[in-house]
Amino acid sequence: MKSSVNLFIVLSMLTAGFTGCQKLNLNPENWLNPASLRSQSPDEDETSLTEEFETEVKVETPFIGEYTQITGKNLIALQGVGLITGLNGTGGNPPPSVHREALLREMRRRNVKNPNHILRSPSTALVIVKAYLPPLIRKGETFDVEVYLPGNSEATSLEGGWLMESYLAEQAMIQGRGLLKGHILAKAQGPILIPPMSEEDRKKGTAGILRRGRILSGGISVAEDRDLALYLRNDFKSIRNAQRIANRIGGRFHHFDKYGIEEPLAEAKTDKKVVLKLKPRYKHNDSRYLQVVRNIAFRETDVAQRVRMQKLTEEIMIPEKAERASIQLEAIGKKSIPILKAALKSPLLEVRFHAAVALAYLDDGSGLKALAEAAREEPAFRVYALAAMSAIDEPEAHMYLRDLMSMTSAETRYGAFRALWTLDKNDPFIRGEDMNGQFLLHVLETELETVVDHDPDAKEGNPKNGGPMIHITHRKHPEVVLFGSKQEFRVPIAVRAGEVLITGAPGTEEITVSKYKVGEPDQRKRVPKNIAVVIRTAVEMGASYPDIAQMILQAHQQGNVDGQVEIDALPEGGRMYYRPTEEDALMALKSGTMKSNKPKRKKGARIGNQNVVPNIFHSGGPQEKTSKKSKYDLDEDENGKASLADYRKSKSSDDDDDDKFIKQTTFQSLFRYFKK
Repeated sequence: MKSSVNLFIVLSMLTAGFTGCQKLNLNPENWLNPASLRSQSPDEDETSLTEEFETEVKVETPFIGEYTQITGKNLIALQGVGLITGLNGTGGNPPPSVHREALLREMRRRNVKNPNHILRSPSTALVIVKAYLPPLIRKGETFDVEVYLPGNSEATSLEGGWLMESYLAEQAMIQGRGLLKGHILAKAQGPILIPPMSEEDRKKGTAGILRRGRILSGGISVAEDRDLALYLRNDFKSIRNAQRIANRIGGRFHHFDKYGIEEPLAEAKTDKKVVLKLKPRYKHNDSRYLQVVRNIAFRETDVAQRVRMQKLTEEIMIPEKAERASIQLEAIGKKSIPILKAALKSPLLEVRFHAAVALAYLDDGSGLKALAEAAREEPAFRVYALAAMSAIDEPEAHMYLRDLMSMTSAETRYGAFRALWTLDKNDPFIRGEDMNGQFLLHVLETELETVVDHDPDAKEGNPKNGGPMIHITHRKHPEVVLFGSKQEFRVPIAVRAGEVLITGAPGTEEITVSKYKVGEPDQRKRVPKNIAVVIRTAVEMGASYPDIAQMILQAHQQGNVDGQVEIDALPEGGRMYYRPTEEDALMALKSGTMKSNKPKRKKGARIGNQNVVPNIFHSGGPQEKTSKKSKYDLDEDENGKASLADYRKSKSSDDDDDDKFIKQTTFQSLFRYFKK
């Protein structure tokens, strides 16, 4: 009897063990089935015993981006009514309208005496004020504002005007209820910047452009800080999943508060919403931050991660897969740095570029040389390479950016300046002078810089440091940048900076800066022909940033400036990169260098998106609809352009005119910029 009982117990244990194996999926036949290695729902427990066996190469890791959508990247359209003052007889009495009534109510609220009398003055004009509140803006930060005259306005020009403080709010036209206003989110005021016009342009009937203008950094946010948010898909929303996503992001991105306590940058608010704060390193490239967040693994064991990293080690060396692989490695974190450093040794520029960008945002400067090379040699990589360099606060980054400011390409030079300004505003090489709180004047001694690296745009006989250039902005940052501290005006000269007159007779070594205004004492001063000195003197006499911009462009048109004059020469996103042919790539892999001087550009890849660029190079407003072809896209019969200094003919195997430039005037470029 005892033997029978023991036999029964043994059989029961074997049966239970077999059943347990079936439930735990320990059958060896199922180990080779990839479907059994990946959970189909994020609700399955992270410590599931099945995941302990995720050692197959074909393991598919679920990412946060598969279960969420990002919000908070939208622009908020704002509108208001404002009063322009300081016009030189070009204003006018606005006709009856809802806008006039709104402005009168606001003037009475501010206890302005005789508001109707003020509106009738030829020195004032009613304008519509429009702006877009940028994503991630903090309370108190500034942004650009646009103003324009209503269609029935009697005013003819906003030239020389100043917008009095106006309130901006969301507005909507509701049928049957008219125009409804939302909460006030911003205020705006400042001098009006309009495109300068020559007398010839005025005669051609293009004076309508004078009816609208822009105030750089004229808006200031009074709303609460704007943050990003992740929303879970409806079929996966739950408190548990929201918390797990917040924990996964917080494990990768965190910061320390003023007490030194570590705080995650993601917080689950509801079963569907996770609030996401921006990592400071990504402040000027939030699009990259969101890409990385979306590629954080939602659920992955250490073993599965090591298997995936081995796969990414191979993929990052393949140009077609390098971008995706670099972002996933960046999402993994510091443990990916050795893999990315190894990719820097690739003979292919595309591979080195993607690895270097990921390293930069992992706070590793090993790829700075590759980033500088990408910015210098390949226009498609330039905007992203410069943005990545601005995120690495190392002395080597400063030196590479200074070298790039001595290139021939205008967008490379100004792009490098903007990157260094973002990295360190107090760098002695680019530190600006405050011009009465209206704009900054930067005088760079680029003539003292020696270019040691290859300059792909340099022409024989030209200066080796890029030559003199003046850059002015019509977006975001009001500034004048002089590339070359010894630039002088040619004489004879007669130009205006608003009410300030700049004159110089032929053969003289000095220029006269003067101002004559009724009711004020005359001002007159003789100064050297140095452009920086003239700008400082004109500002002392009351010239505004729009006046200085007008003076520079007028002098350029008249031939009083030797160097280039550029407006918003910013690198762009979404350009085409043409990969080398297989023969050239094979040559590079064997020898370590690209031996072919003129590789056949057959296979192209668009790098990034023209509407999604790093913040330091973004205009701050919605992108205008343009052709999908980039300025640098090369076709056999089409030309590409980058800026006023970069209009060059595309290369051809049978054409020796590679260095010919197609010139266009500054004014033509400016008019295209402002026309809607």
